Amino acid sequence: MVAQQPGTSTHPGILLSGIVPPLADPYDTRTETGPDLASSLQAGETVVLVHGEESDVAPATQGGTGKTQLAVEFAHAMWNGRLVEVLVWVTATNADAVLTGFAQAADLIDAGLASEGAEAAAARFVSWLARTERPWALIIDDLNDVADLQQLWPGGASGRTLITTRLPAESFEAVDVKVVPVPGLNRREALSYLSSRLTGHPDQRIEALDLGEDLAGLPLALSQATAVINARQQGCREYRAALAERSKHMSGMAGASATVLAAWSLAAECAHELPPGGLAWPTLVLAAMMDHHGIPGAVMTSPPACSYIMGRPSTAGGADQNMVRAAINNLAAVGLVTIDPVSPVRTVQMHSSVQAAVRSYLSQADLEQVALATADALLETWPEGEVGPQLNQAQLNQALRDCAAALRANDGGMLWKAEAHPLLFRAGLSLENSGLSDAAIAYWQFMLNTSTGLFGPAHANAVVARDRLAAAYESAGRSAEAVSVFQTALADRERNQGPEHPETIAARGHLAHAYQSAGRPADAIGLYEREVADSERLLGPGHPVTLASRASLADAYQKAGQLRDGINGYELLLADAERALGAGHPTTLSARASLAAAYAATGQSKPAIAQYERALADQERMHGRDHPDTIAARASLASAYRSAGKLKEAIAQYERVLADREGAEGADHPDTIAARANLAYAYRSAGRLRDAIPVYERTLADRERIQGSDHRDTLTARSNLAGCYQQARRLTDAIPQYERALADSERMLGAGDMATLTTRCNLASAYYTVGRLSAVVSVLQRALTDCEWYLGPDHELTQTVRENLDAATQA
Repeated sequence: MVAQQPGTSTHPGILLSGIVPPLADPYDTRTETGPDLASSLQAGETVVLVHGEESDVAPATQGGTGKTQLAVEFAHAMWNGRLVEVLVWVTATNADAVLTGFAQAADLIDAGLASEGAEAAAARFVSWLARTERPWALIIDDLNDVADLQQLWPGGASGRTLITTRLPAESFEAVDVKVVPVPGLNRREALSYLSSRLTGHPDQRIEALDLGEDLAGLPLALSQATAVINARQQGCREYRAALAERSKHMSGMAGASATVLAAWSLAAECAHELPPGGLAWPTLVLAAMMDHHGIPGAVMTSPPACSYIMGRPSTAGGADQNMVRAAINNLAAVGLVTIDPVSPVRTVQMHSSVQAAVRSYLSQADLEQVALATADALLETWPEGEVGPQLNQAQLNQALRDCAAALRANDGGMLWKAEAHPLLFRAGLSLENSGLSDAAIAYWQFMLNTSTGLFGPAHANAVVARDRLAAAYESAGRSAEAVSVFQTALADRERNQGPEHPETIAARGHLAHAYQSAGRPADAIGLYEREVADSERLLGPGHPVTLASRASLADAYQKAGQLRDGINGYELLLADAERALGAGHPTTLSARASLAAAYAATGQSKPAIAQYERALADQERMHGRDHPDTIAARASLASAYRSAGKLKEAIAQYERVLADREGAEGADHPDTIAARANLAYAYRSAGRLRDAIPVYERTLADRERIQGSDHRDTLTARSNLAGCYQQARRLTDAIPQYERALADSERMLGAGDMATLTTRCNLASAYYTVGRLSAVVSVLQRALTDCEWYLGPDHELTQTVRENLDAATQA
C-alpha cells in the first residue's frame, strides 16, 4: 500500500495537528482480523481498539498486535480520501500529553488568547469538536488511563474518534463507545505476511505456517523474525529452532512472553553483528531509557549520546554521528526500532515491550551509566528558546518531557544521586512554559518534597524548587498559595543569606509580583520600592537587576492607577538604561517602548509619538527594516498616530508595515493578515471606505481560506467587513454578512458571549436602516432576553438594548 504521509505535504482545506507515526513499509492491509475503520467508523462514533484474546505468547501487557498501525492506516485513509477537514493525532503518553495535544489542535483551529493555559485551550478544543459542522477525525493513540480524558471526553456529530489502548475493554463500560478487540494475524494473514517477505530461496518458507503460530501472528514479532531470517539468509525452519532454544532462557522477564522475548533477543544479536560492529547494543540500551512513542533524532546524535554509544568521549562530529545513525538503521533493519525520517520530533520509536526487555538485562552499574548519559543527552538537546514554528516547538517539548518522564521512571535513582540532575529542573520549566499549570504545580511540589527530604530545606535544589512552585501557583491564578510560598522563600533567604544578598533582593521582587497578581498593589509597590533602593545602593543604577526592578516598579505604578509615578519610573529607567547600556540595547529599546505606552495611556499623544518614532529609528538602525522588532515598532507608531487622530501618517505607516510583513513573512502569514486588517481599519477611520472595503474583503477571504470558517479571527473579519459595508450604506451586502457572523458566533461562542450579543445588536441596526421593523423587533427581543440572562438587567448593554427595543416597538 502506498499512502501519502499526513503532514509531509499539504492538502488545501485540511488541517493536521500532531505527528502521525509512519505506516510500515511495506504495509499489508488486514482483510480478516483488522476492522475496516475507514468504512465502519461513522461520524458521531467512537471506536476503541483493545488487545485481542490473551494467550501465553500474547499477554495484553505486552501489546504488539498492531493497533497503532491500524490507527495510522485509518489516518491515511481520512487524509488521502479527503474525508475530513481536520485530522488530529494525539499520543496519549499521560494526562499532560493529552492536554498538550488538545491545546495544539485548539490553537491550529481557532487561536485563543495569549494568556490562555493548556487546560483552557484543551477544553476549548473539546467544545469545538462538539459543535462544529466541519468533518473531523481524532486519533488518541495508546491511552494509558481513561481518567486522562476526564472532563475532556471528545465527541461530536461531525467527527470520528479512534482510541488505541492496552486497557481492558471493561475500562470503557461507562462511556458510549464501540470496543473492538485486535488479535494477532490469523493463520492465513500470517502466512501471507511471511511469504511476501521471505523470497530469498525456495526453501526459506518451509515451516512458515508453523512460525506464524509460534509467534501468535503478532506483527511486531513477525517483523523481527523475517528481518533476522533475511539478514542471516536462513529459513523458517532454522529460525524456529533458534527461537525454541532461546525461549528456554527467557521466561518470566519484563512482563512479556518468552517467545516474544526470544524474538527480540535474536534480533538484537543480529543487529550487533552488522557493521559498524558493537554499536547496536549501546544504541538499543540508550533508546530503551526514553519514551517508546518517539525520541527526537537530535537526542540520539548529541555529544553525550555519541560518547555513550561509541564508548569514548565524543564531540558528536560528523563521523561519530554517521556511525550512530548506522547503528540505528541496523536496529530498524531487524525490527527493533522504527525510524520516521520526516519527523525530527518522534524520529526513533521502539516498542515498550522491547524497551522493558532491554532494561531487564542491565546491571546496576550499566543502568547508572546509561541513565546519566540519557539525562545529559536530553538536557543538551532541550532548547531554551524558540526552535521554529510554535506548534513544532510545543511538539518537541512534549516529546522531550515524555522522554524525561520515561527516564525518571527507570533511572534507578541516579537522577537524584548527590543532587538533582539539571534535567529535572528543565522538565519542570517546560511544563510551566507550556501552560500546563496544574501539572507544573504537582511537579514542583514533588521536586520540593524530594529535595527537602534528601538534602534538607536549605539545599539549593529545595530553594529553587520552592521558587518554581510559587511561580507555578501564580501562573495558575492561585494567588494566595503563591504569596504564601514566596513569603516563606523570602523569609528563608533573609535568615540564611541576609537581607541584602542578591538572591534575597530577587526573592523580594518575586513576592512583590505575586502581591500584584493577587490584587494587592500597595504591598507590591512597597516591596518594589525597597528592591529598587537596595539594588541601586548595592549593585548600581545600571546593573541589570536594578533596571529590571525599576521596570517592575513602574509597571506596578501603572497598574495601580498611579500613572504619573509610572511615567516618572519609566523615564528614570530609560535614562539609566541608555546611560549604562546604550540606545540600541534591548533593555533600552524595551524601556522606550514602555514609556511611550505610558504616555499614550494618559492621553499624552505628542510625547508618546516622539518616543515611538525614536524607538522605530533605533530598531531600524540596529536590526534593519525587515527585522520583526522593527516591523513591530512601526506598527506601534502607526497605532499611536491613529489614536492621536493623525490618520494620514497612520495610514502611511500601516501601508509600510503591510509591505514589510508581506516581504518578510509572505502574504499568507497570520501577522501579514493582521497587518492588512489594521490597514483596513485605518482607512475606515479616515472615512476612506472605498479603500477599506476591498482590504476587508481580502482579509476575510484570507482568514477563511487559511484558518477556516470556524476560526475566531475569521468571525472577527466577517463582522468588521459587515460594519464597513453598513457604514458605506451597502446594506444589501452588510446584512448577509451580519447574519452569517451571528450564526457562526452563536454556534462557536454561545448565545451569551459578548461578541454574539454585539453582533445581534448590529444586525438589528442594519435591519432598522432598511426599514425591516418586524425583524428589528424580533432580533432585539432575543438580544434583550440573552442580555438579561447572561449580563444581568442592569448591565450597560442590557439597558441600551431595552431602550432600542422600546423605540422600535413605538416606531
